[in-house]
Amino acid sequence: MGIEIERKFLVLGDAWREASSQVVRMAQGYLNDAEAVDSGRQRASVRVRIAGAQAFLNIKSRERGHTRQEFEYEVPLVDARALLALCVGGLVDKRRHHVAVGAHRWEVDEFLGENDGLVVAEIELDHAEEDFERPAWLGREVTDDVRYYNLALASRPYSAWSAAERN
Repeated sequence: MGIEIERKFLVLGDAWREASSQVVRMAQGYLNDAEAVDSGRQRASVRVRIAGAQAFLNIKSRERGHTRQEFEYEVPLVDARALLALCVGGLVDKRRHHVAVGAHRWEVDEFLGENDGLVVAEIELDHAEEDFERPAWLGREVTDDVRYYNLALASRPYSAWSAAERN
């Protein structure tokens, strides 16, 4: 069993682009919806992701905060494409940029399609209290705001948010 310790932040400006060392196009969808998980009927999200030429099935426990159980398995690309067709809600399309800052690697997700305009940075940590360098382009922390979870963005994309919800 894997444990994911992750913090999530909004991104300010484009200064992070200069430090991007790799970009991977991703498409992902969910075999269950946000309402089923939010209501407690299901206690984990089940995601299918195509990342470049690789594909994965991911199961992540639904817990608020920055620590969750996570299980990820590589699957054949052809299987992932078939599974994406079975997903509920919309698909999440994004470009993931890898950005090194200090001793850590940030994943900056630049969302496309129905979530265009949203840019979120995530950092995975070894333990919950681990210190990390905060780059100047790092905005407000949204780790505990479920609207920014990819599962939620598949069900209710950023384009459907009001101006007030975006601030």
